[in-house]
Amino acid sequence: MVSRLPLEEKVLTALRPTQAEKDHVCGLAQRVLERIRQSGKADGMVVGSIARHTWVSGDRDLDIFMLFDPSLPREELETQGLALARSIASSFSENYHEKYAEHPYINATIDDVDVDLVPCYNVDSAERIQSAVDRTPFHTRYITEKINGLIDDVLLLKRFTKAGGIYGSDQMTEGFSGYLCELLVLHYGGFTPLLMAAAEWKPQAIIDIENHVAKEFDEPLVMIDPVDSKRNVAAAVSIDRMAEFVELARGYLESPSESFFLLPQEPPITREDLEKLLDERGTSLYAITFATPPYIEEIVVPQLKRSTLAISENLERHGFPVHHADYRMGKEESMILVELLVSRLPAIRGHAGPPVWNRVNAEKFRAKYLSSDLPGPYIVNGRYETEVPREFQHAGDLLRSEGMLQVSLGKHVRQAFENGWTVQEGPACWSPEFASFIGGFFGRCSPLVRMGKGK
Repeated sequence: MVSRLPLEEKVLTALRPTQAEKDHVCGLAQRVLERIRQSGKADGMVVGSIARHTWVSGDRDLDIFMLFDPSLPREELETQGLALARSIASSFSENYHEKYAEHPYINATIDDVDVDLVPCYNVDSAERIQSAVDRTPFHTRYITEKINGLIDDVLLLKRFTKAGGIYGSDQMTEGFSGYLCELLVLHYGGFTPLLMAAAEWKPQAIIDIENHVAKEFDEPLVMIDPVDSKRNVAAAVSIDRMAEFVELARGYLESPSESFFLLPQEPPITREDLEKLLDERGTSLYAITFATPPYIEEIVVPQLKRSTLAISENLERHGFPVHHADYRMGKEESMILVELLVSRLPAIRGHAGPPVWNRVNAEKFRAKYLSSDLPGPYIVNGRYETEVPREFQHAGDLLRSEGMLQVSLGKHVRQAFENGWTVQEGPACWSPEFASFIGGFFGRCSPLVRMGKGK
C-alpha cells in the first residue's frame, strides 16, 4: 500500500476521471472501433493515456489507431488510411479536419471528445516499424501490462509537471511527455521515489528499464524506450526543463504544498503597465509580427526559434546588445519579441583593417578609405584602422530593412516575411492577442520561484 500525503489524496480526487467520464469516453471508443471493424480494411486500437487508464479528468483526448497490413505500400497507407478515417469521422460528426504528423490523419470533435484517427502499420515488433506512429501500439501494450497499482502516481506526476509548466514534448515546451511520465513512475516505483531520485539528477542521466540500450545518446535526460532500444523517450526534454524538474522535485520534498499542483497562469499585461515597466527598466522593446505560416506547430515552432536566434545575432553584429528575445506562435499572427540594452548608436564606428606588413592588402585598405571625410586610416597595434559611417543608427531601422530577408530565418518564416512584417517599438508592441505573452516575457522565473517557494 502506497503511503500518500493528505494533500496528494485531495489532489487525486480532482484528477481521477469520474465513472460517468469513463463511460462516456470508453463508450465512444467502442463505437468507433466497431466502425473500423465493420470496414474490414484495418484493425482498430485505442492507444494513449485513455487506453492506459492514465488520463486526467477533463483531458478528453481519444487516440484511435487504424492498423493496416504491413505489405500495403506507404502511399496506399496514406490514401486508404485517410479515406477510412474521414469516412468514420463523418459518420459521427461534421466537425473534423485533416492534420499532418509523419503522415496525414483525421482529427474530429465527437460528443465533446477530441478524437484522432491515425493510420499505421500492424507490425509484429517495434524494431520493424515503417513509420514513427507504428511504435505507439507497443507503448500502449507495455504500459497497460505494468502500470497497475501506479496509475494514481502517474496522475500526480502529470499534474505536477503541468503545474510546473514542463509537461509536453512539443517544440514549444521541450518537456515531459505522458509516456515519459509513465515510464518514470514505473522505473522508480512511484511519484515520491521518482522525486527523491530526480532531486539528484545531473545532465546525461540514463534510465534503461529493460537494460537493452543499443546506441549512445547525447541529450540531457535519456530514457531508453523499453520497446525500441534505439530510441530516447526523453529526447525532447531540454536542459532547462530537466533542471526545472529537478528544482521542483527538491522544492516539493522540502515543503510539500498544493501549489505544486495548481496549473500556471500567464496574466496579461496592460499597455499602461508595459509603458511603466519599460520606463523603469530603461531598455528598448521591439515586436516583430508576421502572418503565421500555415503549418502545424511541430514545423513552425523550430523555425521561429531559429529565426529569433538569427535576428538576435544580426542585431548584435550591428552593435545592438540583446538582453532577451522570445517568440510566440499565434493562430493568425506570430510575434518575435526582442529587448535591447541599447537601441540607438553613434553615426560612426571603428573599422579594423590588415596589419601594415601585409603590404598588398594594407595598401588597398589605405587607398580605399583615403578620401573619406572621417578620421583615418590610422595605425593601432600595427594594423590599419579607420572610422566609417554606421549603416544603422537605430535598431528599428535595421529590423525594418530588407536585410532581414538575408538572415538565417526558417524556411516558412522567411516566406511569411516575404509577404511583409511589421515592427513596433516600446508600448506600441502591446496587442490584446499577445498581452499574456508579453507579460510572461517580463515575468520569467523558474517554476519554484513562481510558486513562491524559492525565497
